[in-house]
Amino acid sequence: MGKKYDSAKTQVEARPYTVEDAVGLLKKIHFTKFNETIEVHMRLGVDPKHADQMVRGTVVLPHGLGKSMKVCVIASGEKIKEAELAGAEIVGGDDIVDKIAGGWIEFDAVIATPDMMRSMSKLGKVLGPRGLMPNPKTGTVTFDVAKAIKEVKAGKVEFRTDKTGIIHAPVGKVEFSKDQLSENAHTLIDSVLKARPAAVKGKYVKRITVASTMSPGIDLDLVALDAK
Repeated sequence: MGKKYDSAKTQVEARPYTVEDAVGLLKKIHFTKFNETIEVHMRLGVDPKHADQMVRGTVVLPHGLGKSMKVCVIASGEKIKEAELAGAEIVGGDDIVDKIAGGWIEFDAVIATPDMMRSMSKLGKVLGPRGLMPNPKTGTVTFDVAKAIKEVKAGKVEFRTDKTGIIHAPVGKVEFSKDQLSENAHTLIDSVLKARPAAVKGKYVKRITVASTMSPGIDLDLVALDAK
């Protein structure tokens, strides 16, 4: 992994950290020249193969993600004008759908109105694997496009368990202050804890780590987070 990575790893003690101490350490051991993304990884005691154990949701982080989100809105009628006024960079209807079907993906988020979902259905294989397919559960299929655009640009994050039962989600950039990163991380973790499926028995959270793009992972103290 390189000498700089090895040096960073030696500074991470083999013990659980509080969120505040962990993000503070990540900022200290940061060694790259770019503004790395800080992510939270949560291993849950769920079986994603069962629909009633899937953990999925959205949360608006108090300090955003530190990046400008390019929003694409698929709508019709007056909702097109509403989306433009709300600040969406790309707005259209079937013309945009056809463009995306052809492989064009120059945006960070997609919002669609319910009446356009029949046209959107053919984009599942294009947008699905990238986590961009609009979904009512995440608030990206809605007639209230102005609200949806505002939330995305404010730092709305979608989280969901992967096939191994782990959630991976960004909580900011390494250049954020320690307090900003801590608040964002706590907000995300609390949202995942509240999303515990009723079907899950036993220990819900098995492990939580935080890491930057190039850093080693740092384990969090589950007891301090009351993540049992």
